[in-house]
Amino acid sequence: MGKIRIKTFGDEEQEKDDQKKAAARAEAKKAKEAAAKRAEEAGENSAEAQTEGTENKKPKKKEKFLKKRKQSHSTKYLAAVTKVDKNKTYKLTEALTILPELKVAEFDETVELHINTIEKGISGAVTLPHGTGKTVRVAIVNAAADLKNAEEIIKKIEAGQIDFDVLIATPDSMPKLAKVARILGPKGMMPNPKNGTVTPKPEEAAKKFEGGQMNFKTEAKFPILHLSVGKVSFGEKKLSENIKAAIAAVNVKKVKTVTLKSTMSPGLKLDTASL
Repeated sequence: MGKIRIKTFGDEEQEKDDQKKAAARAEAKKAKEAAAKRAEEAGENSAEAQTEGTENKKPKKKEKFLKKRKQSHSTKYLAAVTKVDKNKTYKLTEALTILPELKVAEFDETVELHINTIEKGISGAVTLPHGTGKTVRVAIVNAAADLKNAEEIIKKIEAGQIDFDVLIATPDSMPKLAKVARILGPKGMMPNPKNGTVTPKPEEAAKKFEGGQMNFKTEAKFPILHLSVGKVSFGEKKLSENIKAAIAAVNVKKVKTVTLKSTMSPGLKLDTASL
């Protein structure tokens, strides 16, 4: 005869209760796993949406900037840009052939050299063989000969009214100009014996500057020179001679890069070996 298993009422109730608890735990576990999965999916969707938003936003911002930049230039300028290879360095003869084709304005544009030098503090003077093509305004401060005129010039400078391109002073006038040195210095316009603008014979110096002598000095904070070397109407020969004279005065060994342009045109990078 086999064994007879006797189950009491209390044991049956306990078993049912245990089954309910196990089912509740299983359900809770499933719910927790489902919640974690939903959270993970939501996070991925959020990241994707953010990435898409960023990707969409950047092109729009860049597109807006390029559109605004394009609108700031004239149709003539944009046409001129297409004639310039930004990745090329042009020999001087080639650049001077192209330069007139890049002219945008109706007036006779000034031809400019923008030079990056190996160091700051480079300065000097040069008399261009064919001049700059513009009238050089020269002011003279000679306190001993004309004190009233000297004081008037100083007052104008203090008021920000600089109506000259070159200022020449006699040695005895320099103490009076000391008060405007902070204004003229950064502009490279403070009279200096090295460039011939401090002299006991200011009238003679004035004639030289009016005849085409030009001072140059790198920017206060950057090793960059900006020189005017003539007009587009000068033609290739005169411009070439002026440019070579300017580079020689700066010293080609101190030159890193040179960009040639006219007042309104895009720039042409020059091959320094051709200068």
